[in-house]
Amino acid sequence: MSASAGLEFEPSNTERYEMTILHRDDQDHIATLTMDAPDRLNALSDEMLAALQENLDSIRDDDAVRAVIIRGTGKAFCAGHDLKQMQAGRQSPDKGAAYFADLFARCAKMMQTIQSLPQPVIAQVHGIATAAGCQMVATCDLAIATDETRFGVNGVNIGLFCSTPMVALTRNIPRKAAFEMLTTGRFINTREAQELGLINRAVGAGELDEETRALAETIAVKLPVAVKTGKSAFYNQAQMSTADAYAYAGDVMVENMLDTMTDEGINAFLEKRTPDWS
Repeated sequence: MSASAGLEFEPSNTERYEMTILHRDDQDHIATLTMDAPDRLNALSDEMLAALQENLDSIRDDDAVRAVIIRGTGKAFCAGHDLKQMQAGRQSPDKGAAYFADLFARCAKMMQTIQSLPQPVIAQVHGIATAAGCQMVATCDLAIATDETRFGVNGVNIGLFCSTPMVALTRNIPRKAAFEMLTTGRFINTREAQELGLINRAVGAGELDEETRALAETIAVKLPVAVKTGKSAFYNQAQMSTADAYAYAGDVMVENMLDTMTDEGINAFLEKRTPDWS
């Protein structure tokens, strides 16, 4: 497969590329989305964004899925937007500003879909996660990376400030650390990423699949309605004042307590047995 921009593909090649660029595998209530464009370092091309959006939308209403893993093949998790494709968009007389506005709107929609899903989403990160790739790590609810991974919002190095990745990054790590990354283009290692809160933990490369899967499995056995309720509440209350957050969270707790499956879970705990959530 050529590494040239997607706009240069013939229709038949584009169709074949879109069919193979992202793979979904469902096992034991866990959906794994594997970005498979290693020649482009799994860049968020037009095709990749479309494939991710389509699969995330499908997962949203799939009650059989209780956790999601996003990962990549090859040397990198994701190197951000496809710069060759972006430059082709710049040169096209019928695109220009309209193309870029649409591109960033589609990317923002995909990122927001990750956090609006009822299922927790885990980023399984290796190699590098740069620009919009780092944005995706910051956007996912959880992240596990290999201990050799590097993270950056390094667009400033080529004259493009990572403004949209900044949105997720500044909601995930301290502002001064984010601003330094954004203005210097400096990459951080997994130790720094974990200390700042960008990832949950780092593991050896040989442990990445197992550790990520184990985290997903731990979530997948929990009561789905509780996790769904909790994820939504987690992000909603974070935007509120303390008083409003407590009032809102109290209402959420009331609703959760009145669920029949929650009743079963509490009774099972009191009776020292495994809950029947079937």
